Amino acid sequence: MSRTYLRAAGLTAVGLLSAGLTQGGVARSLFESTAVPQERFAVLAQPIGRSQWKLLVLEQIKAQPSCWTSRPDGLVEPSLNRFDFSGICKRYLDSNGYSLRSGGQDLGTRFRFRIKQSGRLLKLEALDPQQRAPLLVGQAAVAKRDANGFIPLQLEPGWELERRVYQERKLNHLYFAHQEPVNRLLAKASSHSQGYGFRPWGAPKPPVAPPPLPSANATRTSSSRPSTKRIASRGPIRLQVIPYGR
Repeated sequence: MSRTYLRAAGLTAVGLLSAGLTQGGVARSLFESTAVPQERFAVLAQPIGRSQWKLLVLEQIKAQPSCWTSRPDGLVEPSLNRFDFSGICKRYLDSNGYSLRSGGQDLGTRFRFRIKQSGRLLKLEALDPQQRAPLLVGQAAVAKRDANGFIPLQLEPGWELERRVYQERKLNHLYFAHQEPVNRLLAKASSHSQGYGFRPWGAPKPPVAPPPLPSANATRTSSSRPSTKRIASRGPIRLQVIPYGR
């Protein structure tokens, strides 16, 4: 019985490891990516309400008319709403339009993007809820807040936009891509965030060791002998005699 339990635990560990590797392998093989001309894209922070920001990516498909205009104050004003931009401009608004890719692995289901303002600085971060430190993807200084002016975000070194490819077909989905594996990026992000550690992405949990089982001889001996308690005494025990009545 002990050997059977341990064998099952070992198979469980192998299964967990295989599941983790298979999940990464499927994500890697299902979608590929290809480079895109970076100058044809604008990564923007759109002001929402009084303090929130939303990530917006614009693509210039044809040369004219221009899909966005740079203003003298450093902000960017989208101009695609002034004309029929079908076939000229492309908007990527949310997780349906962009996701994270690291080390050749599609991480769209694990990470989400957010734009966080700290003082006069905007940070584009990729966040995994299980990690303490987010990945810094891009940033920009906040010159002013204007409802009609978007802030252009500069991607950090190593990060570039790529296009998702499925069976050699280019899709309308962009990656914020980095060549390094995600665990290495998370380790670097943690080292810059007050020394917080990180959980390696995709690592399976080790199986819990089973409790020790009694041997067959001990089990057989304990079951054949009744449970008794010895009473310590220093002399003969006086028994009560009940007279027999007729």
